[in-house]
Amino acid sequence: MVEKQTAGRDHLGKLAPKFAELNDDVLFGQVWSREDKLSARDRSMITIAALFSAGLYPQLKAHLEIGKRHGISKEEAVELVTQLAFYCGWPKAWSTFPMIEEVWGSEEA
Repeated sequence: MVEKQTAGRDHLGKLAPKFAELNDDVLFGQVWSREDKLSARDRSMITIAALFSAGLYPQLKAHLEIGKRHGISKEEAVELVTQLAFYCGWPKAWSTFPMIEEVWGSEEA
């Protein structure tokens, strides 16, 4: 089950309240909760791939953490980044592997 998201309101609630509402209630509320259509784990894999390809590292790290909570293993994260390196860029992989190490720590890959 997808947990209630408050990052939009926490970080942008005063500056951009409508954006924060859409982030928390629509994207993470209505879209991510459609687990009968696509699991939260699969949504995390897709989101990680999209953020990796765009080089959006602050959001990527956050979604690696979310992906871990949704059941993505360290080994799967490493394999995902290795696959994406060939399609999206080798330097992006070099930038992402340290994030995987931070998120999963010393867990076996």
